[in-house]
Amino acid sequence: MPELKGVAIQSRDDLEIVSVLARKGQHAALGARLQERFGIVLPEGPRLAAGKNLSLLGVGPGSWLAMREPADPALITQFRGELGGLASVCDQSDAYAVQRISGPNVRGLLGKLIPIDVHARAFKIGDVAVTQASHIGVALWRRADDPDGSSVFEIAVYRSYAASFRRALVI
Repeated sequence: MPELKGVAIQSRDDLEIVSVLARKGQHAALGARLQERFGIVLPEGPRLAAGKNLSLLGVGPGSWLAMREPADPALITQFRGELGGLASVCDQSDAYAVQRISGPNVRGLLGKLIPIDVHARAFKIGDVAVTQASHIGVALWRRADDPDGSSVFEIAVYRSYAASFRRALVI
């Protein structure tokens, strides 16, 4: 991939990704179980909750993407055992390609692709958006800034669209 001035792009191939859908009437119980068993608070709305090695992204009403780093294929089995009856869970690791995008020019790049305001005043650390980038459906979230002050974003795109998304980044 061509290098972009002031932007670093890194593939996140080290993630295990699981979708979590709260069952009817089980939202509160699911939140309590996640906090008890995994030490992570279920985010309300489009937010990122990050624990020691598990993150949860609010991607819709009663819907989250759980990510474990490094990849651990046992996550789906663990979630099914711990969350059974409270949520439907499905392994999504092969479904998504995740890119980390950072650098001093990252907002300018994203501004050309994504129809939302990613300025620090509008899109804060921990914010999540399910949107589109160059007509490709994506989930976008903002991580903590790099030590040099550059913003860090991660973007999940369906793997079948990953090549088209990478092309859109460099055009």
